[in-house]
Amino acid sequence: MLINVFLILIILSLIFYINKKKIRKFLSRNNIKSYNIDDLDDSFVPQKKDILLCPTDNSVVNFFCIPGNFNVVGMTSDFEAWILAVFSKKSKKIFEFGTCSGKTSLILSMNSPDNAEIDTITLDEESVEKLNLDSKDNKIAKRNIISESKYKKFMFSGTVYEKKINVIFQNSQLLDINQMKNKYDLIFIDGGHTYSCIKNDTEKSLEMIKEDGIILWHDFSIGKKSHSDVFKYLNELSFKIDIRHIKNTTLCYFKNKGRDGRVV
Repeated sequence: MLINVFLILIILSLIFYINKKKIRKFLSRNNIKSYNIDDLDDSFVPQKKDILLCPTDNSVVNFFCIPGNFNVVGMTSDFEAWILAVFSKKSKKIFEFGTCSGKTSLILSMNSPDNAEIDTITLDEESVEKLNLDSKDNKIAKRNIISESKYKKFMFSGTVYEKKINVIFQNSQLLDINQMKNKYDLIFIDGGHTYSCIKNDTEKSLEMIKEDGIILWHDFSIGKKSHSDVFKYLNELSFKIDIRHIKNTTLCYFKNKGRDGRVV
């Protein structure tokens, strides 16, 4: 009898382990609706040629891909990077939480106007050692903060695109935004994915973004444990502001329409 019970427990454990993402997805409550990117911004609306849908000049960008064998951590997908590139084409002031390898910073610089300014914040070794996170924060996300803050040189280092980019080596929780309020056309939040970090970066971004400016969050997904605090926080925030998920991505989108963009 005990052997049968033991075998059943092992089988149930295996079923849970194999299907844990699906189970977490089933149990997770998502209040954020998903939209096609062309429903959110006219830049992505295709032109029609007979039965063929084609990109317009507004959505054609400068681009590159990173092969898997380069072993670069913490990257956006090609589709997500393209979306960021298109938004950057009409953004003169850009802020990025989480430089990591600098891939996104480089794409933003390659496509933004010649007079654009890009501020990107990352941790250096000293800041990592002094990092003070909440004990309730996601442990995997904590580990990823350290692994994605290992770069001293970035993909844009030594390129002609570097002149647009200002790297801030600092813990974003200590970032003073008094001179940054209502300044940015585009903000990309892809720093620490712990609850305390995503809350800090978002609250600051909502003060930093201009009217009609756009905030994009990365790694909003159901079922992946390292993304769980992002999912939790954005769902809580969605009761206050109009956050939308972009289909076929892990990006969430918010356009600052002043009072009209806030959920009462």
